[in-house]
Amino acid sequence: MNTRTVGSVLAALLLFALSASGAVSPFDVGSRSQLFVDTVLVDAADNVAFTLHPARPHPENPILKADQPWEGWRVEIYGNVIYDEQEKRFKMWYYAEEPEGFPRLGLYYATSQDGVHWDKPLIGEVKSAKHPQHNVIAEGILLPSVIKDVNDPDPARRYKMIGHNQDAQDHGYHTWISPDGLHWTRFSESRIAPGADVITGYYDEQRGCYVAFPKIAHPVRGIERRVFWLTTSPDFSTWSEPQLVFTPDLRDDAGSLARIEEVRPVLDVPDDPALMRTEFYGIGAYPAESCTLAFIWMFTINNDARYGNQEGPGELQLAASRDLVHWERPFRQPCVPRGKPGEWDCGFFGTQARALRVGDEVWLYYGGSNYTHGTPCLYRAEGTGRGTPYTGSLGLAIWDLDRFVSVDAPAEGGSLTTVPLAFSGGRLEVNARVAGALTVTLCDAAGTPYPGFETSDAIQGDNLRHAVAWGGQADVSSLRGKPVVVRFIMRDAELFAFAFRE
Repeated sequence: MNTRTVGSVLAALLLFALSASGAVSPFDVGSRSQLFVDTVLVDAADNVAFTLHPARPHPENPILKADQPWEGWRVEIYGNVIYDEQEKRFKMWYYAEEPEGFPRLGLYYATSQDGVHWDKPLIGEVKSAKHPQHNVIAEGILLPSVIKDVNDPDPARRYKMIGHNQDAQDHGYHTWISPDGLHWTRFSESRIAPGADVITGYYDEQRGCYVAFPKIAHPVRGIERRVFWLTTSPDFSTWSEPQLVFTPDLRDDAGSLARIEEVRPVLDVPDDPALMRTEFYGIGAYPAESCTLAFIWMFTINNDARYGNQEGPGELQLAASRDLVHWERPFRQPCVPRGKPGEWDCGFFGTQARALRVGDEVWLYYGGSNYTHGTPCLYRAEGTGRGTPYTGSLGLAIWDLDRFVSVDAPAEGGSLTTVPLAFSGGRLEVNARVAGALTVTLCDAAGTPYPGFETSDAIQGDNLRHAVAWGGQADVSSLRGKPVVVRFIMRDAELFAFAFRE
């Protein structure tokens, strides 16, 4: 059995174990926070609306610019940011474009104490005749999804990286290892997946495997498009056969013109209706407690560009999955706000490989530009405005914990009822913003309230962890092992998530 086959079998077993272990109904929510980005747990919703909450951009955005001569005219995230628990600082691996100093494309490194103000240490490992000092630590590697693995017994494998090898020899998707995140050695003997260009990846703690989303072109409604596949590995060595999981649908294509009109002043060529379509450019991820969120780099094509490739804007949209294979995308609006025409992030977008939980917030580092995909400055240096006025920079988008989507009830009231659930906690918490009132009833599978859990004490205020109580008592452990339907009765309220906590 070859390495690819072994990886396919092991990774398939990992995914099967997650999605098919035990009974599905009542749905086991354990003690994990349940979001409403998907509707898996919703049985009935009466007079409520599901609302997307875009991130709030950090007020100091852009937080990292091409402000050093060895960074050239732009920077892109095209990499990852981690928080190093051992060293108590943020670390970033990113991309900049200075072809005279680094013709093989440099991999740049930066650090920060607060995640907002960044240092670019002059520890460059790449020799450059033009730039004796710099922060380029490798060449020929794009999309470096860097992971720090404190559990690997081999210190030479403390850091792991999934990326795109730009070298002509063995061009494509590969892996690397490093003892310190600065000195990298190729680890994969052959490509981990077919295709080339954009790949992102991370380690999934809940599933106990490495996850990567490689871009492998595939026809969608008769047109070869940028789409994304899933490959997983239990050991960073053996990888599964890629499975197609992200493709644009008819709804994406139908909305193309509306997204194009948002950036009309920035586009370089007029529309061609025969070429107008939607493709996916990359996938950022955030493993929430109950599901995985994806930040899809949307690419809307309005025409072919003047110098080849295609022209069009980008934006970031949200998706959710419970098994990494089947994804819900109920909202087709940006989850990170776009800048106005001419602002630093009005054109194209990308994200870090994995968003970070920082305290009671979720942080997503993203790359933005004031040019679109086919702008001449990307293909020609002279007379196209590189650096003046066109550039790419990095920003930070922030959500309060689990507040991606809310269930909203108006002043006259509304309700949401879940499917039957099984839980392992001892108390119920709700993440909600309540101006009016919110109450909870716990019912059996037939919808009959359990004695003592009919109508809870009313909840008011804004709290990530409202404690639900009945007559002042919050203990729900007597219902463990029983099917429980949760009925939320709300008036002038936003409900973001709930959890039966230990």
